[in-house]
Amino acid sequence: MDFAEDLSLKGLRNSTNESLARFSGQESNYLRDIGSELDPVATVMEKFLLDSGKRLRPIFALVGFLGTGSVLSESMISACASLELVHVCALMHDDVMDCSDTRRGAPSVHKAFETMHREKGLGGNDEQFGISSAILMGDLALIWSAKMLHTSGIDSETLVRSQIVYDEMRIELMAGQYLDVYEQVLGTESVERSLKVARYKSGKYTIERPLHFGAALGSKTPEKIMDMYSHYGLPLGEAFQLRDDVLGIFGNPEETGKPAGDDLREGKRTVLLAKTMERATPAQRATLHSFLGNSDLTFEGVEEARSIITGSGALAELEELITSLTVEATSALDHGGITPVAHSLLNELSSYVTQRKL
Repeated sequence: MDFAEDLSLKGLRNSTNESLARFSGQESNYLRDIGSELDPVATVMEKFLLDSGKRLRPIFALVGFLGTGSVLSESMISACASLELVHVCALMHDDVMDCSDTRRGAPSVHKAFETMHREKGLGGNDEQFGISSAILMGDLALIWSAKMLHTSGIDSETLVRSQIVYDEMRIELMAGQYLDVYEQVLGTESVERSLKVARYKSGKYTIERPLHFGAALGSKTPEKIMDMYSHYGLPLGEAFQLRDDVLGIFGNPEETGKPAGDDLREGKRTVLLAKTMERATPAQRATLHSFLGNSDLTFEGVEEARSIITGSGALAELEELITSLTVEATSALDHGGITPVAHSLLNELSSYVTQRKL
């Protein structure tokens, strides 16, 4: 295949999907060879990976690579596609930590295996079996990610160079996940602390680090453009997570794959919530506190929370912040140093990640 034929976002996504399908097919067969007991694991891993997903992290890595002026190859696509499996690990573990029953409009992994346990009449606790299975499958996704990178076919020098960024990205992701969990139990209402969680839990590993990873794959001196990628990736990564905050309360379940207002039920201490608490009346704050972490919160309760958030002006301010961060990110591209095709794709991506519309 001539990868120069289609360097559109759709083309890069299709190439990523093909690479992931080949890899997951091989690895799933290996699991099935171990024993028939692993058939459900192999099936769920493939389905979770291939049925949906925006492929943002591999795409940003591929664009970061293209920005160096290097020519795309099958091995480079495979290396960049490995980042999607880091994301799969995060999603599986995130659903366990958040006690979330759904993902992409279907039962989350721990719920699917809890149901399997119950239907087969297995011994022990079905809920614990589901949680244990999801943790192990998230771990497996992380292992698959490393294996996909190491067997991608890139040369050893490039592998060592990219491995440094790959390791930093995974460490920062896990740090962000812990900060998110800790912030929920701490119960603070700090905009600054919530922004820090947004940066490390989502922003850096979604945009900045994948761009760095691609630069390391494409250049022996990636530092020349990594700084520019940071000036683009950090503010856009925060804007990306802030859009998630909005969708977590105001999103359409048919588009998000999550029940309406799920961030409230999970007690998420988001920037949107922190800004609302700053502006709300004592009575409104008390109402919101009663909603946070309430797994039985009704749609009527979600609607009341939405009314408080909108009426406080927090939603409008957050939209202004998303716009400001996006402008800051795209302005960084004007300093040059990357190829025209990468410049164009990064402009297009900045619109998508903040509006979720192509």
